[in-house]
Amino acid sequence: MPKISKPMRRSAPFKALLGALSLGTLSLMAQAQTSDGNSAAKEQPLASLPYTPSLDLQAMDRSVDPCEDFYQYVCGGWMEKNPVPADQSRWSVYAKMADENQRYLWGILERLASSPAAQLNASQAQMADYYAACMDEGAAERRGLQALQPLLSRIDGLSNKQELPALLAALQLASNNERLFFAFTSSQDLADSSQLIAFAMAGGISLPDRDYYLKSDAKSLKMRKAFSAHIARMFELGGSSASQAQAAAARVLALETTLARATLSRVDKRDPYKTFHKFDARGLQALTPGFDWASYQQALGVPASTRVFNVTEPAFFKALAGLLKKSSLDDIKTYLRWQTLSSQAPHLNQALVQANFEFFGQTLNGVPQLKARWKRCVELVDNQIGEALGQEFVARNFSPELKAKTQQMTEQIERAMAQRVQALEWMSPATKTRAIEKLHSIVNKIGYPDVWRDYSALEIKRDDFLGNVQRGNAFEARRQLNKIGKPLDRGEWGMTPQTVNAYYNPQMNDINFPAGVLQPPLFDTKLDDAPSYGNTGGTIGHELIHGFDDEGRQFDAKGNLKDWWAKKDGRAFEKRAACVVEQYAQYTIVDDIKINSRLTLGEDLADLGGMVLALAAWREQTATQKLAPIDGLTPEQRFFIGFGQWDCNTARPEALRVQALTNPHSPGRYRINGVAVNMPEFAQAFACKPGQKMVKEESKRCKIW
Repeated sequence: MPKISKPMRRSAPFKALLGALSLGTLSLMAQAQTSDGNSAAKEQPLASLPYTPSLDLQAMDRSVDPCEDFYQYVCGGWMEKNPVPADQSRWSVYAKMADENQRYLWGILERLASSPAAQLNASQAQMADYYAACMDEGAAERRGLQALQPLLSRIDGLSNKQELPALLAALQLASNNERLFFAFTSSQDLADSSQLIAFAMAGGISLPDRDYYLKSDAKSLKMRKAFSAHIARMFELGGSSASQAQAAAARVLALETTLARATLSRVDKRDPYKTFHKFDARGLQALTPGFDWASYQQALGVPASTRVFNVTEPAFFKALAGLLKKSSLDDIKTYLRWQTLSSQAPHLNQALVQANFEFFGQTLNGVPQLKARWKRCVELVDNQIGEALGQEFVARNFSPELKAKTQQMTEQIERAMAQRVQALEWMSPATKTRAIEKLHSIVNKIGYPDVWRDYSALEIKRDDFLGNVQRGNAFEARRQLNKIGKPLDRGEWGMTPQTVNAYYNPQMNDINFPAGVLQPPLFDTKLDDAPSYGNTGGTIGHELIHGFDDEGRQFDAKGNLKDWWAKKDGRAFEKRAACVVEQYAQYTIVDDIKINSRLTLGEDLADLGGMVLALAAWREQTATQKLAPIDGLTPEQRFFIGFGQWDCNTARPEALRVQALTNPHSPGRYRINGVAVNMPEFAQAFACKPGQKMVKEESKRCKIW
């Protein structure tokens, strides 16, 4: 369930070890710097968010029979009018909305950056200085690789392996990512969600998934060859000779391949029991002899008194220990230099920015054009001081009335879930009681946090772009590390308020809907209720169902990993979930690649269950209303069209290949058709007949809730 790079939709952050269940993933990788098809001259900041209706007649293709291909019927016009922009790997209703939000935030930051300092409060001044430093491309060009030299010099100065833990800690703080061998952070204890403990997690690879290193088909071999060439090019840009760069690339690829072989598959990582292995300090040290964890913790600022660790993949850390033992000091330094250069490249001079983009953006994801600099700068402000920017967004775009309306819809959907659980024939009374307990324990977070994050300790300089990025990384890394052994803050959010996405967190047992996702065309108070209940209602239902999907159901009402199901009920659930696995495994993503329906199961279950709940909530909302057709569409048809249009999208074939390996969400077409074909209410709404493609025999329909 990994987190955000931004939106597709319907998911959530399963904290550190599990990643995060975000609704989806539009951006490429942390370093894939892609961009919009319009030239910078045509791009202008937005003074206000544009309005698009939640049911867009122009997005439809009414020449198509909805009973044959509902997705084409609701999204055919949208796909024709919305080709993938030159700076994107995919494009969708969510992506377009996120782009509009970004342009709006651009306007805010431009105004702040050009305002006299005396007119700004402290957080506004931070945003202004960060944005201005980022936008100074000339300064980045003049400094070139010089800005990174302090870190590179530390790597060059590594004189023995005993110094590695302290050096690794410094490098990880500066980049705050898991590509430097492994990640180390805090998260909730899976057995006791009230406790925050240290987590050591597998990492160390640069490509999106371990299979890129292990598969032997022609496309994988070609990609590895291109990756090796990219590594060599980056080393040359870093000052190595051509022969040195080629040798360095071979060493990096061999080392990362070893780490990939020891890494769990994405499907295995979806099983929380496979990523829950508690060690004390002595056990952790025994797992990786030769790597001094006490020195590493000291360099990170983690107290020596820390005694409990969750090691998500012990086999990985054993393999890492073996790798460090057999690798020469030069090989380790080469790897560290690569990871540091690669992770920082997007923030350096244009040659390094472009080289980084050409592999991670163009080659890997098929994106033709680098993002405009303003987009990259807005993204960085959002990523590093996002709640400060969120205050500006919320003040202008999220009213108390909108929050109340969302809360009402959420409560209706929760009532619908309670009714569905009580009516289940396959679930025993004891399990129903515990399910209702968990349902009533879910905390609904809507719009923005009650307490805003304090960034006052983060130093930002108007003339030090890379320094700002590195200090921002270290600030967030230390913020997470400082939680170890501290009381859990249940009010914290995993997304900024301006994010066009939503999530469920199984250990917090909360559902989170940022203000950014509660705007037209996703949530539209100007139209009748049907489209918004089909869209946002479906999203709310989707996130709620994540608490009861194949992963979320393994956590109890308090967010603890605990089997609260009667064995017979668990088997009954798995039998019904197997119907969804079988259905989605038949769908083709691109070329001859089918959906890995074990990977997408949680999202597919949430899509289907969410729509069942949204329909029940809409019926409650309109029970006393006299509904009539609008624009020639019945109220029921408008509900389903609102649902169908949330995920109108197009994608590049390269991006679809990445998605097939990495994305826990099915492609948009199947997120819509795959749900509708299982709902008899859909067939009734459009008068579909047996034998049509969108009609399943009743005995073959997948139904959980």
